[in-house]
Amino acid sequence: MAYQTFQQEYLQIPIVTRAYTTACVLTTAAVQLELITPFQLYFNPDLILRNYQVWRLITNFLFFGPVGFNFLFNMIFLYRYCRMLEEGSFRGRTADFVFMFLFGGLLMTIFGTFVSLVFLGQAFTIMLVYVWSRRNPNVRMNFFGLLNFQAPFLPWVLMGFSLLLGNSIIVDLLGIAVGHVYFFLEDVFPNQPGGGRWLKTPFFLKMLFDTPEEDANYNPLPEERPGGFAWGEGQRLGG
Repeated sequence: MAYQTFQQEYLQIPIVTRAYTTACVLTTAAVQLELITPFQLYFNPDLILRNYQVWRLITNFLFFGPVGFNFLFNMIFLYRYCRMLEEGSFRGRTADFVFMFLFGGLLMTIFGTFVSLVFLGQAFTIMLVYVWSRRNPNVRMNFFGLLNFQAPFLPWVLMGFSLLLGNSIIVDLLGIAVGHVYFFLEDVFPNQPGGGRWLKTPFFLKMLFDTPEEDANYNPLPEERPGGFAWGEGQRLGG
Protein backbone atom coordinates (compact mmCIF):
# COMPACT_ATOMS: atom_id res chain seq x y z
CA MET A 1 0.00 0.00 0.00
CA ALA A 2 2.78 2.41 0.95
CA TYR A 3 4.62 1.60 -2.27
CA GLN A 4 1.49 2.21 -4.35
CA THR A 5 0.92 5.55 -2.61
CA PHE A 6 4.52 6.57 -3.23
CA GLN A 7 4.29 5.47 -6.86
CA GLN A 8 1.09 7.44 -7.36
CA GLU A 9 2.60 10.58 -5.81
CA TYR A 10 5.79 10.14 -7.81
CA LEU A 11 3.92 9.80 -11.10
CA GLN A 12 1.95 12.97 -10.33
CA ILE A 13 5.16 15.01 -10.45
CA PRO A 14 5.34 16.71 -13.87
CA ILE A 15 7.61 14.91 -16.30
CA VAL A 16 10.54 17.34 -16.58
CA THR A 17 10.79 17.91 -12.83
CA ARG A 18 10.46 14.16 -12.23
CA ALA A 19 13.14 13.27 -14.75
CA TYR A 20 15.67 15.89 -13.60
CA THR A 21 15.32 15.38 -9.84
CA THR A 22 15.38 11.59 -10.26
CA ALA A 23 18.55 11.81 -12.34
CA CYS A 24 20.18 14.00 -9.68
CA VAL A 25 19.25 11.65 -6.83
CA LEU A 26 20.36 8.53 -8.74
CA THR A 27 23.67 10.16 -9.71
CA THR A 28 24.37 11.09 -6.10
CA ALA A 29 23.40 7.58 -4.96
CA ALA A 30 25.76 6.04 -7.50
CA VAL A 31 28.61 8.20 -6.17
CA GLN A 32 27.76 7.35 -2.55
CA LEU A 33 27.79 3.63 -3.43
CA GLU A 34 31.13 4.15 -5.22
CA LEU A 35 29.76 2.85 -8.50
CA ILE A 36 31.10 6.00 -10.13
CA THR A 37 33.27 8.88 -8.96
CA PRO A 38 32.86 12.66 -9.33
CA PHE A 39 35.95 12.59 -11.55
CA GLN A 40 33.86 10.83 -14.18
CA LEU A 41 31.14 13.48 -14.00
CA TYR A 42 32.71 16.92 -13.76
CA PHE A 43 32.81 19.45 -16.58
CA ASN A 44 36.13 19.38 -18.44
CA PRO A 45 36.24 20.93 -21.94
CA ASP A 46 39.51 19.18 -22.81
CA LEU A 47 38.16 15.72 -22.04
CA ILE A 48 34.95 16.51 -23.91
CA LEU A 49 36.68 17.77 -27.04
CA ARG A 50 39.76 15.55 -27.13
CA ASN A 51 38.51 12.32 -25.57
CA TYR A 52 34.88 12.68 -26.72
CA GLN A 53 33.55 12.29 -23.17
CA VAL A 54 30.38 14.13 -24.15
CA TRP A 55 28.38 12.80 -21.21
CA ARG A 56 30.14 15.40 -19.05
CA LEU A 57 27.99 18.07 -20.71
CA ILE A 58 25.03 16.54 -18.87
CA THR A 59 26.46 14.84 -15.76
CA ASN A 60 27.99 18.03 -14.38
CA PHE A 61 24.41 19.28 -13.90
CA LEU A 62 23.39 16.15 -11.98
CA PHE A 63 25.85 16.00 -9.09
CA PHE A 64 25.40 18.31 -6.07
CA GLY A 65 28.06 16.84 -3.83
CA PRO A 66 27.88 14.11 -1.17
CA VAL A 67 24.71 13.56 0.82
CA GLY A 68 24.48 16.23 3.49
CA PHE A 69 22.88 19.57 4.27
CA ASN A 70 24.07 21.24 1.06
CA PHE A 71 22.72 18.38 -1.08
CA LEU A 72 19.33 18.32 0.67
CA PHE A 73 19.04 22.11 0.54
CA ASN A 74 19.69 22.14 -3.20
CA MET A 75 17.37 19.21 -3.89
CA ILE A 76 14.49 20.82 -2.02
CA PHE A 77 14.83 24.10 -3.87
CA LEU A 78 15.39 22.37 -7.21
CA TYR A 79 12.29 20.22 -6.78
CA ARG A 80 10.01 22.97 -5.46
CA TYR A 81 10.82 25.72 -7.95
CA CYS A 82 11.27 23.47 -10.95
CA ARG A 83 7.86 21.94 -10.24
CA MET A 84 6.18 25.29 -9.65
CA LEU A 85 7.53 26.63 -12.93
CA GLU A 86 6.38 23.53 -14.79
CA GLU A 87 2.93 23.65 -13.20
CA GLY A 88 2.68 27.43 -13.37
CA SER A 89 3.87 29.55 -16.26
CA PHE A 90 4.91 26.45 -18.25
CA ARG A 91 1.70 24.52 -17.65
CA GLY A 92 0.80 22.77 -20.93
CA ARG A 93 4.09 24.00 -22.46
CA THR A 94 6.48 21.16 -21.70
CA ALA A 95 8.44 21.74 -24.90
CA ASP A 96 9.05 25.38 -23.94
CA PHE A 97 10.22 24.24 -20.50
CA VAL A 98 12.63 21.73 -22.02
CA PHE A 99 13.89 24.47 -24.34
CA MET A 100 14.54 26.70 -21.31
CA PHE A 101 16.58 23.83 -19.83
CA LEU A 102 18.60 23.51 -23.03
CA PHE A 103 19.09 27.26 -23.43
CA GLY A 104 20.11 27.74 -19.81
CA GLY A 105 22.38 24.70 -19.86
CA LEU A 106 24.12 25.92 -23.03
CA LEU A 107 24.76 29.41 -21.63
CA MET A 108 26.05 27.98 -18.35
CA THR A 109 28.35 25.60 -20.17
CA ILE A 110 29.82 28.50 -22.14
CA PHE A 111 30.18 30.78 -19.13
CA GLY A 112 31.36 27.92 -16.93
CA THR A 113 34.32 27.44 -19.25
CA PHE A 114 35.60 30.93 -18.42
CA VAL A 115 35.05 30.80 -14.65
CA SER A 116 36.40 27.26 -14.25
CA LEU A 117 33.32 25.73 -12.64
CA VAL A 118 33.25 21.93 -12.74
CA PHE A 119 29.68 21.32 -11.51
CA LEU A 120 26.83 23.54 -12.65
CA GLY A 121 23.79 21.98 -10.96
CA GLN A 122 23.57 24.57 -8.19
CA ALA A 123 23.80 27.43 -10.70
CA PHE A 124 21.02 25.78 -12.69
CA THR A 125 18.83 25.65 -9.57
CA ILE A 126 19.41 29.38 -8.98
CA MET A 127 18.40 30.03 -12.59
CA LEU A 128 15.08 28.25 -12.02
CA VAL A 129 14.52 30.17 -8.78
CA TYR A 130 15.31 33.46 -10.54
CA VAL A 131 12.87 32.89 -13.40
CA TRP A 132 10.12 31.83 -10.98
CA SER A 133 10.76 34.83 -8.72
CA ARG A 134 10.57 37.33 -11.58
CA ARG A 135 7.32 35.81 -12.84
CA ASN A 136 5.78 35.96 -9.36
CA PRO A 137 6.80 39.43 -8.15
CA ASN A 138 3.88 39.87 -5.73
CA VAL A 139 4.59 36.75 -3.66
CA ARG A 140 5.95 37.52 -0.20
CA MET A 141 8.60 35.15 1.10
CA ASN A 142 9.82 34.18 4.55
CA PHE A 143 13.33 32.80 4.91
CA PHE A 144 13.98 30.68 8.02
CA GLY A 145 11.45 32.86 9.85
CA LEU A 146 14.03 35.67 9.93
CA LEU A 147 13.57 37.65 6.72
CA ASN A 148 10.43 38.82 4.95
CA PHE A 149 10.76 39.98 1.38
CA GLN A 150 9.13 39.80 -2.02
CA ALA A 151 9.92 36.96 -4.41
CA PRO A 152 12.30 38.84 -6.77
CA PHE A 153 14.79 39.14 -3.89
CA LEU A 154 14.89 35.38 -3.25
CA PRO A 155 17.91 34.59 -5.50
CA TRP A 156 19.90 37.34 -3.78
CA VAL A 157 18.92 36.08 -0.34
CA LEU A 158 20.09 32.60 -1.34
CA MET A 159 23.37 34.09 -2.56
CA GLY A 160 23.84 35.81 0.80
CA PHE A 161 23.09 32.52 2.55
CA SER A 162 25.74 30.79 0.42
CA LEU A 163 28.20 33.50 1.40
CA LEU A 164 27.45 32.94 5.09
CA LEU A 165 28.11 29.21 4.62
CA GLY A 166 31.49 30.03 3.13
CA ASN A 167 30.60 28.99 -0.43
CA SER A 168 31.67 30.81 -3.56
CA ILE A 169 29.04 33.24 -4.87
CA ILE A 170 30.28 32.77 -8.44
CA VAL A 171 27.86 29.85 -8.78
CA ASP A 172 24.91 31.97 -7.62
CA LEU A 173 25.90 34.90 -9.81
CA LEU A 174 26.11 32.61 -12.83
CA GLY A 175 22.62 31.25 -12.15
CA ILE A 176 21.21 34.75 -11.69
CA ALA A 177 22.90 36.01 -14.87
CA VAL A 178 21.64 33.15 -17.04
CA GLY A 179 18.18 33.37 -15.48
CA HIS A 180 18.07 37.10 -16.24
CA VAL A 181 19.12 36.57 -19.85
CA TYR A 182 16.31 34.06 -20.33
CA PHE A 183 13.74 36.21 -18.53
CA PHE A 184 14.72 39.30 -20.53
CA LEU A 185 14.60 37.56 -23.90
CA GLU A 186 11.38 35.68 -23.13
CA ASP A 187 9.35 38.09 -20.99
CA VAL A 188 10.75 41.61 -21.32
CA PHE A 189 12.20 42.22 -24.78
CA PRO A 190 9.19 40.90 -26.78
CA ASN A 191 7.00 43.52 -25.05
CA GLN A 192 9.34 46.44 -25.72
CA PRO A 193 8.81 48.88 -28.64
CA GLY A 194 10.63 47.36 -31.57
CA GLY A 195 11.26 44.18 -29.63
CA GLY A 196 10.60 40.66 -30.76
CA ARG A 197 10.73 37.06 -29.63
CA TRP A 198 14.23 35.69 -30.13
CA LEU A 199 13.69 32.44 -28.26
CA LYS A 200 11.53 30.09 -30.25
CA THR A 201 11.08 26.47 -29.24
CA PRO A 202 12.08 24.14 -32.10
CA PHE A 203 9.21 22.32 -33.75
CA PHE A 204 10.66 18.88 -33.02
CA LEU A 205 10.52 19.59 -29.27
CA LYS A 206 6.87 20.55 -29.57
CA MET A 207 6.21 17.32 -31.45
CA LEU A 208 7.98 15.31 -28.75
CA PHE A 209 6.62 16.90 -25.60
CA ASP A 210 3.47 18.91 -26.17
CA THR A 211 0.17 17.05 -26.07
CA PRO A 212 -3.19 18.58 -26.98
CA GLU A 213 -5.03 17.01 -24.05
CA GLU A 214 -4.93 17.88 -20.36
CA ASP A 215 -4.98 15.20 -17.69
CA ALA A 216 -8.23 15.69 -15.77
CA ASN A 217 -6.80 13.82 -12.76
CA TYR A 218 -3.63 15.92 -12.52
CA ASN A 219 -3.20 17.62 -9.15
CA PRO A 220 -1.00 20.73 -9.45
CA LEU A 221 1.16 22.01 -6.62
CA PRO A 222 -0.43 25.21 -5.21
CA GLU A 223 1.68 28.28 -6.00
CA GLU A 224 0.22 30.04 -2.96
CA ARG A 225 2.93 28.30 -0.89
CA PRO A 226 6.01 28.72 -3.09
CA GLY A 227 8.62 27.76 -0.52
CA GLY A 228 6.80 24.91 1.13
CA PHE A 229 9.28 25.07 3.99
CA ALA A 230 10.18 27.58 6.68
CA TRP A 231 13.02 28.98 4.61
CA GLY A 232 11.00 29.67 1.49
CA GLU A 233 7.41 30.18 2.52
CA GLY A 234 5.39 32.90 0.85
CA GLN A 235 1.98 34.25 0.12
CA ARG A 236 0.52 36.48 -2.54
CA LEU A 237 -0.14 40.09 -1.66
CA GLY A 238 -3.78 40.87 -1.17
CA GLY A 239 -4.56 37.15 -0.71
